[in-house]
Amino acid sequence: MRLVRRPDGVIMSDPTGKMNGRGAYLCHSEACILNAQKRKNLERSLKATVPPDLYESLLAEIRDSALEDKNNPN
Repeated sequence: MRLVRRPDGVIMSDPTGKMNGRGAYLCHSEACILNAQKRKNLERSLKATVPPDLYESLLAEIRDSALEDKNNPN
């Protein structure tokens, strides 16, 4: 998954991978996100302070997609 720091300083998820700004990539797993938060990898990559609520929303997104995959075995 790609995150981007837009020119106005807002950090957000970039599902298309085409947004303008400084980008950073994370694997799509809880462990990866928690590790990135603990080690401040995103802050270094994006050269900005990453708010804790962004990590929570990323974790929620992963949990939701895991539930969808579990409920839809196709």
